[in-house]
Amino acid sequence: MKRLLTFGALMVVTAVFAMSVLTQEAETVRPCKADVDKFCKDIRPGHGRIAKCLKSHEAELSEACKAHFAEMREKGKGFMAACREDHRKYCKGVRPGQGRIINCLKSHEGELSEACRAQLSK
Repeated sequence: MKRLLTFGALMVVTAVFAMSVLTQEAETVRPCKADVDKFCKDIRPGHGRIAKCLKSHEAELSEACKAHFAEMREKGKGFMAACREDHRKYCKGVRPGQGRIINCLKSHEGELSEACRAQLSK
C-alpha cells in the first residue's frame, strides 16, 4: 500500500511537471532552448515529449535548464502537498499522464481545498 501511495505521489509530481511544460511551453523553452535544440530537435512538442527528452539528458543539460527543472520539481512538490487529499477524494481513479489529474482537479475546482485551489491558479 505504501509503495502504491509513493508511486501515486510520484505520478502526481510528474503530471504537474508535464502540465507545467504544456501550459508554459514558451517559458520552458527559454531557459532550455539550446538544450532542446541540441538534444530534442526531432521531438514533436506536446504531451510532455520535450520534457521527457530533456529529462533523459538531465546530466548533460545547461545550468540554466537544470535550474529550471529544479524549480519545476519544487513547484510540483508544493502542488502535491497542497492537493494530496483533494486528489484522493475527487480523482483517485484517474490515470496519471497527459494532464488528466490536473483536468480532474480543475473540474472539481469549487470543491477543492483553499491550498489546492491556490496551487492550481499558479
